Amino acid sequence: MLNRVWLLFFIVAAVAIIIQLFGGNNEVLSETVTALFASAKLAADISLGLIGVLALWMGLMQIGEKAGVVSLFARLFEPLLSKLMPEVPRGHVAYGSISMNLTANILGLDNAATPLGLKAMHDLQSLNPIKTVATNAQILFLVLNTSSVTLVPVTVFLYRAQQGAPNPADVFLPILLATSASTIVGLLVVATVQRISLFNSVILAYAGLIIGSLMAGVAYLVTLSVDAIGQISMVLGNGILLILIFSFIMAAGYRKIAVYDEFVEGAKQGFNQAITLIPYLIAMLLAIGVLRASGALDYALQLLASIVNGFGWDTRFIDAMPTALMKPFSGSGARAMMLETMDHHGVDSFAGRLAAILQGSTETTFYVLAVYFGSVGIRNGRHALSCGLAADAAGISAAIGVCYWFYG
Repeated sequence: MLNRVWLLFFIVAAVAIIIQLFGGNNEVLSETVTALFASAKLAADISLGLIGVLALWMGLMQIGEKAGVVSLFARLFEPLLSKLMPEVPRGHVAYGSISMNLTANILGLDNAATPLGLKAMHDLQSLNPIKTVATNAQILFLVLNTSSVTLVPVTVFLYRAQQGAPNPADVFLPILLATSASTIVGLLVVATVQRISLFNSVILAYAGLIIGSLMAGVAYLVTLSVDAIGQISMVLGNGILLILIFSFIMAAGYRKIAVYDEFVEGAKQGFNQAITLIPYLIAMLLAIGVLRASGALDYALQLLASIVNGFGWDTRFIDAMPTALMKPFSGSGARAMMLETMDHHGVDSFAGRLAAILQGSTETTFYVLAVYFGSVGIRNGRHALSCGLAADAAGISAAIGVCYWFYG
């Protein structure tokens, strides 16, 4: 799948470049060449930037596992995850790292979520009989990451506040609904492909508990100002991180574990993973960079506008679609598109609000796929990309729908 997608990116980019050349835009050649080298540099910068973070969390996770804290944490979600990932044996260390990653995603702890996710993918890889082909558990885990619910999307609120929105947090509930739709559809698609039965007492009980907790959290947060939400998010996020770190170290010390030596051993794994990521990131970012520079995404947007106009539908959502088209490829690119839309149309315009909702509804699928699979050397992702893109499509559709519902 990845081989075909990578080739398709270059074919589409080549066609777009030819069209632009015939249109008299000779600058596309220099822009594409610049994008090639910029993508290679960006991949190296990202990987090198991850060295410290990965070394930190791999070292801490090594201590947490030796101290038994991670296994205690895993017991909270192991009954649910064992039903969704039946090939992972009960008591396996992967349940702990998966649980911690998903919790970090829900709380919006980006600085912890990615390292914990890479640790989880590494743990799942230990069960993989064919090391270059993704297992069902790895695919499900990746799709949950590309569509993971973030309870408090503080960064989107901050960007809206910077653009002058009088109530920056008024997109909170639409974002939560859109990203929840993305997660649910992603889970349903993977369950269908992998023939996982979701209708059993354990999954339904966890679903009810999670949904109930989210609704209670939403009911409380919607009564607060954006400053109060940001303050709660900061205190909660930083507090949880510090509690985890100190609990790992204190529990290990109580058990007379050599905490310094264990941290160093774990940190070495983080360093090696960061270096391993470089070729995979270069490959994916190279294709994405060429696709962006070629103008192919602009042509896709023009085609979508023509189709919508042809059917006589409301076209207001088209102005926010650059964010939607960019999000699966580049988080920074989507953020730039969102800010441009807010600046051009107004932060509280229909397009401005929709762009913010789209920014918070899904993750950067191709980046996550390259990083997570690349960290363990997987080359055949099987149905991971198609399921991830299905979740993206659901998130985008839900974002448009809830924006019309709330603001249309």
